[in-house]
Amino acid sequence: MELKYFRLIITIAEEGNLANSSERLFLTQSALSHQLRELEERLGFKVFHRTRNKWELTQEGAELYKLGTNLFSSIDEGFRAIRHIKEGSKGAIKLSAECQSFFHSIPSFIQKMGILYPEIDIDITLGATHQTISQVLSNEIDIAIVTSRPESDELSSIPVFEDEIFTVMHNEHPLNELEYLDAAHFVNVHLLINSFPLEGVAVYEHFLKPNKIHPKKISAIPFTETTLSMIGANMGVMCAPKWQLTSFKLSKDLVFKRIGKNGLKRTHYLVVKKERQNKKYILDFISNFEDFFMEL
Repeated sequence: MELKYFRLIITIAEEGNLANSSERLFLTQSALSHQLRELEERLGFKVFHRTRNKWELTQEGAELYKLGTNLFSSIDEGFRAIRHIKEGSKGAIKLSAECQSFFHSIPSFIQKMGILYPEIDIDITLGATHQTISQVLSNEIDIAIVTSRPESDELSSIPVFEDEIFTVMHNEHPLNELEYLDAAHFVNVHLLINSFPLEGVAVYEHFLKPNKIHPKKISAIPFTETTLSMIGANMGVMCAPKWQLTSFKLSKDLVFKRIGKNGLKRTHYLVVKKERQNKKYILDFISNFEDFFMEL
């Protein structure tokens, strides 16, 4: 039974006549009478007792009236819940990452989120990437992308994906003869990084520093295109996950060398304050972030 028939029954029962009911339903009295007759023929019983001045529900009609009011009440309640959910999806997120690799792919993710969730405003914070955890705790940013799970009862850390860092070098570089690179092999290299401090550079923090190795020369090059050009001229090496470079045109002379016998792998976490992690727009962000970066 279509909703329009329930609305018809409720309206006639409440108005008591066709004239007022037709105005309320924006139908002519003739069209209203036709729909009612069609309904009663389908049901096989009368819905109303018709008198000159009043239309009254039959016993069967009274049950349909009760069913209809309950039905529309449930529909209204459902839409109120949907509006509540939608309102919960509104919000602003300040985002930062300790690893600058992400800043090559995050714009594409934000563009996708803008289409799916236009009411979530995402802003990237580029400064002080080595202080992302303290920025979350002080509410300067809402979500941090980090590679070490922070020890704080105030924070929730959600593992989102794992990647591997490789050393990118020219195929004529002396280290290309090796199957993989040990920490000691970095002593005499010219290491190209995005920026200082070194504590924000994954290969240094997770591989060289624990082994007390410091490359003989380190240069901070903020533009990946420039870094790749320098590597193409065999003027140094960089360390990065392969997905970071997918948007760049790579020279056929470049090679990826594994770091350590088992590879330098890391887990990326989204860190957010526990008091905020169950907000709808935060959950939407986290869910879509996982899906997006798992595809890289």
